[in-house]
Amino acid sequence: MKGKGRFAGYNAAAFRKDAVSGLIVGIIAIPLGMAFAIATGVKPEYGLYTTIIAGICISLFGGSKYQIGGPTGAFIPILFAIVLQYGYENLLIAGFMAGVILVLMGLCKLGTLITYIPRPVTIGFTAGIAVIIFSGQIANFLGLSGLEKHEDFVPNMKEIALHLTTTNGYSVATAMICLAVMLIVPRVLPKVPASLIGLVVSSAIAAFFFDGKVATIGSSFGDIPSMLPQLHVPAITWDRITTLMHPALVIAMLGSIESLLSAVVADGMTRTRHNSNRELIGQGIANMITPLFGGIPATGAIARTATNIKNGAVSPMSGIMHGVVVFLVLLLFAPFASRIPLASMAPVLMLVAWNMSERKAFVHMLKTKSSDVVILLITFLLTVFTTVTTAVEIGLLLTVVLFAKRMRDSVKTHVVQEGQSLSQLGMVAIEGPFFFGSARSVEKSIMDMIAHRPNVVLLQMDKVPFMDLTGESHLSAVVKHIKTSGGKVLITGMQPQPLAIIQSTGLHAAIGREHFFEHPTKALDSVMLRANPS
Repeated sequence: MKGKGRFAGYNAAAFRKDAVSGLIVGIIAIPLGMAFAIATGVKPEYGLYTTIIAGICISLFGGSKYQIGGPTGAFIPILFAIVLQYGYENLLIAGFMAGVILVLMGLCKLGTLITYIPRPVTIGFTAGIAVIIFSGQIANFLGLSGLEKHEDFVPNMKEIALHLTTTNGYSVATAMICLAVMLIVPRVLPKVPASLIGLVVSSAIAAFFFDGKVATIGSSFGDIPSMLPQLHVPAITWDRITTLMHPALVIAMLGSIESLLSAVVADGMTRTRHNSNRELIGQGIANMITPLFGGIPATGAIARTATNIKNGAVSPMSGIMHGVVVFLVLLLFAPFASRIPLASMAPVLMLVAWNMSERKAFVHMLKTKSSDVVILLITFLLTVFTTVTTAVEIGLLLTVVLFAKRMRDSVKTHVVQEGQSLSQLGMVAIEGPFFFGSARSVEKSIMDMIAHRPNVVLLQMDKVPFMDLTGESHLSAVVKHIKTSGGKVLITGMQPQPLAIIQSTGLHAAIGREHFFEHPTKALDSVMLRANPS
């Protein structure tokens, strides 16, 4: 069997590798899918539905050969807030709308733009999400009861503090057993899914020794059905669309960032290149189909994608197989999953939070003591104490402001030539981007330098790589001032982008085509020729 594109050269040996990798990743995805769903505030089986349907769709339609899709930890605080505010049915609609947005982003070829989000912002909100996930599992770890769920971090921490007296020792023991197994297994059996072994061992011990004394998935959410739900199209109305547009945009934004970051990680591990726009389209299709079967929003999962590669995956077939494995487990073992204690799920998510926290990169960035640290800390704190959306928006805004300041500080203007000729000729060199952040200071510098009003002002612009309309406006003001004073403006070495700007605005014509030169020597020769026509 020979394939094309992502399946080029595919054969039976490749299928065997994909099947093994898909089996391993599928087993890992089962406890994670249920845990993410529970943390989101919905039934655990919805996480399994998402793992199956979105996982298969992302592998079929996405732009990365190795991407494993499904519910992820990064979505937990966002989806939890949507469920609390709008309800589960509206979460499905918001997820569908996010899928449409992702498809449109891919069709508009916006995939590459996502990669330009600054690292301090991504590390900041990722670390913040990790804190929210970890803290959100404290109640299940301790077996607390009677808590009221809130959207915000501080009220949830207050709830935990107020209900510490309800701590269940059996839940703590169950959670500690699961955590211990998860920490020991990777050292003894590195290729065995530690989270699954931790769940099995702790669930078995709880069933034999603490039966009825710890909350389980079944006692809290009901038994998990051993089948996929029937196709159900949510009632989408115009009112719902307008109400849910903001949540949908947030899901699409975070989903695109998470998916493309995962695809980039896969590229680095395999020395391949993904198609970012196709990846967005694939993610969009998955998020349009999954809600029709009760699944929650999905995205690329970095840890599962890396595991997929490490276990020998060679094509998207491994992601398809991982979805099939989860489906078979749902059919055959759903009754057993219902008996898993919530206390066993808590350390699974806590370990996910610890691994996704970017703690090493966070500390490394703090040690640099650069202005990026401000962006990192503000994004992190806003993620924890407000929302991921607010954190990313403010983080990006601060990035733009600091970038503008750096560019402004990097722009230099200086007099090139001094002496007797300065009474007739002023030569000023501009170095750096001539844009909104620097335009005013550049204009002032030039005006100060030509205060003596020379007959001819020569602007050397060979080191100006970029000019925006604000820069063009201030340059126009300089030209107008000089011409009003009876002088002339000569420009040398203008690069293509700034030249295109002034041509489009008419400033090029106002200065005069004959006043543009490639090199200062040619401009000086022109000045001398006009001064001495004989």
